[in-house]
Amino acid sequence: MAIQLQQAIAVGSYLVKQRLSGRKRFPLVLMLEPLFRCNLACSGCGKIQHPAHILKQNLSPEECFAAVDECGAPVVSIPGGEPLLHPQIDEIVRGLVARKKFVYLCTNGILLEKSLDKFTPSPYLTFSVHLDGLRDLHDKCVDRKGVFDTAVAAIKAAKRKGFRVTTNTTVFEGTNPPEMHAFFDFLSDLNIDGMMISPGYSYEWAPDQEHFLKREQTKALFREILAPYKTGKKPKWSFNLSPLFLDFLTGEKDYACTPWGSPSYSVLGWQKPCYLLNEGHVKTFKELIETTDWDQYGNKSNNPKCQDCMVHCGFEPTAALDAMQPSNMGKSIGALFGA
Repeated sequence: MAIQLQQAIAVGSYLVKQRLSGRKRFPLVLMLEPLFRCNLACSGCGKIQHPAHILKQNLSPEECFAAVDECGAPVVSIPGGEPLLHPQIDEIVRGLVARKKFVYLCTNGILLEKSLDKFTPSPYLTFSVHLDGLRDLHDKCVDRKGVFDTAVAAIKAAKRKGFRVTTNTTVFEGTNPPEMHAFFDFLSDLNIDGMMISPGYSYEWAPDQEHFLKREQTKALFREILAPYKTGKKPKWSFNLSPLFLDFLTGEKDYACTPWGSPSYSVLGWQKPCYLLNEGHVKTFKELIETTDWDQYGNKSNNPKCQDCMVHCGFEPTAALDAMQPSNMGKSIGALFGA
């Protein structure tokens, strides 16, 4: 497992403090979206479907810092849109690193290499590069030729400069497991700092609604995809995810969704109830927690929108909590040290 020791200790300490304080609902990862604009139009993403006047807006660094301070999550993921289009993204990142937040700046890689001089390598900063497969598949997913090669070149340049780099892969219906195995081998040879994978979920505004996975499809597909890793045939594969979340994807664990564990803040405010559903926004994190009827969401509810979702933003926080159980600590520690 590729979660660095410093982050694992900080997150573990944070979880213990929340437990001791008696808090039932608390954030683990803040999804901070400083803009919705993007230089790609991926068929599985609906962010750029927002109206033009929304796409023109940016969160200011001060708004970002206020949201991070109010929320208190130890990890901040910066998706979008494409964050590197934000004119003050370097100032935002510096402010978050100064707060000792573990920052994952999510990027499609197109602007990454030319932007590296804006940033300073730090154990608190990771570039998370979107790659959904090898060249042909990825360029098809993002609907533009050449993006894969540009992203890979940027990964190599970032690693040469001493930055932490992970990849972020969304798995859709029709994914070929042997091709995914070859993809993981390729990424491992790049010496990246971990891979993140998650099943695609039918984001309501995404243009392509035909290739999202149903729950049982997800489990069957991930059993095939992860079989070489779980059987020890591909130990060099390094996942920047809890081993218990991987167990959840293959059906070995049955978790309830904890959507408050990964709240989303954007130019529209705090999104209810989670990153994937468009059910309104509120002004403060406190209001999000206290006014959302959480029982109406998640796979344990009767909400049809939630029944097939197995996305990391809903279930990775649940897995992190489960990792604190004495019966699971051995597996989590073993994965952390590569055992």
